[in-house]
Amino acid sequence: MRKLLALLLFISLPVGAEVQSRAVEYDHDGEKLTGYLFWDDVTTEKRPGVLVVHEWWGLNDYAKERARMLAELGYVAFAADMYGGGRVTDQPDQARDWMQEVTADVEGWRERAELGLAQLKASDLVDAERVAAIGYCFGGGTVLQMAYGGTSARGVVSFHGSLPAAPEESAGKIGARVLAYHGYADGFVKPEVVANFKEKLQAAGAQWRFDTFGGDVRHGFTNPKAGEYGIEALKYDAQADFESWQGMQAFFSDLFAQ
Repeated sequence: MRKLLALLLFISLPVGAEVQSRAVEYDHDGEKLTGYLFWDDVTTEKRPGVLVVHEWWGLNDYAKERARMLAELGYVAFAADMYGGGRVTDQPDQARDWMQEVTADVEGWRERAELGLAQLKASDLVDAERVAAIGYCFGGGTVLQMAYGGTSARGVVSFHGSLPAAPEESAGKIGARVLAYHGYADGFVKPEVVANFKEKLQAAGAQWRFDTFGGDVRHGFTNPKAGEYGIEALKYDAQADFESWQGMQAFFSDLFAQ
């Protein structure tokens, strides 16, 4: 993953800059959460911020690495904790249980994600008027729910997300621009789910774009360790990873232009 973007990141990160990070503790509904803020120290000026929401495995090194990569691009990034208690696993059944604990209450799900966004916006380094959110797998579904709930983020990007459909009550209320990247061979998200996702976004009047990578691009295509979980439906795809990351950067350039 880092090799693919090494040249781009070298160009983007000013000479002498160094990425810093710190843990940020917060809580939701009695659950202690610990997220991680990442920024480069080349300047103290305010800059756009990006929330990063992890896959269903929990806030692991992959999610933190994505936040670090965003900091290397000049953003302040906050890797949110959606589970609490330091919960991270590589077991699918456990991951599914933890995810369902959160998603069972949609309003609570959105609230917890928005608390992560609030930690990001509270940083003295962040221009609170220019923030966005990205997420992977469960995290992709999370940032979409944020959009449906009227988040203050200017835009959201879902990478191989679960694609929950926009509810009828969100019609005319989705202010965030939506960008979703999906693999044609994603065995977790069925074609009928994809079709319903698009239909409901269109009906809601959202500004949205949906990009599908054809061929054998499966769920988890951005994660170099996707194939290590022993699940046939998960597979890393270097080209889709690279192109979606590039597309996200172009999306942000436009999103934060003003």
